Amino acid sequence: MDRAQKQESIETLKGVFADAGAVVVTHNLGLTVAEMTDLRGRLRKEGAQLKVVKNTLAQKALDGSIGEAGDALFTGPVAIAYAPDPVSAAKITAEFAKGNEKFTIIGGFMGTEVLDQKAVSALATLPSLDQLRGKIIGLLQAPATKVAGVLQAPAGQLARVFGAYAAKDAA
Repeated sequence: MDRAQKQESIETLKGVFADAGAVVVTHNLGLTVAEMTDLRGRLRKEGAQLKVVKNTLAQKALDGSIGEAGDALFTGPVAIAYAPDPVSAAKITAEFAKGNEKFTIIGGFMGTEVLDQKAVSALATLPSLDQLRGKIIGLLQAPATKVAGVLQAPAGQLARVFGAYAAKDAA
């Protein structure tokens, strides 16, 4: 890799780190191509991505913005999982790590906040952005449905009373 390619990689990583809601740093030593493809497919379904990175390039891209603790994450065979949604990458990588002992989560970061393995696991238990949106819409629609039901009830009762009188008069 020549100097221009390294600089391009650093710029790409800077963009990834800036746009990501959270970045999960993992070790992937011993994973097969099929396992990596499976993980990438799972991440892609949720709008996340996995990228194998060179440690020195990642550290240069971070440029000390997350401190020494963040730089310490980048040792060994490292891959990063990232997404605009802070939860989806953490959720999928944690799920994959449970089923595959060769894949381990080292930590991660959100903005300038460095996360350890426990914090990434806690992040993975949170509902995703789409799930939160669904809950909010459900909460907003429930009162409207109840109000419509209450408003329609008197009209329905009046219609039944008129119908009963009409049936009585017809008989």
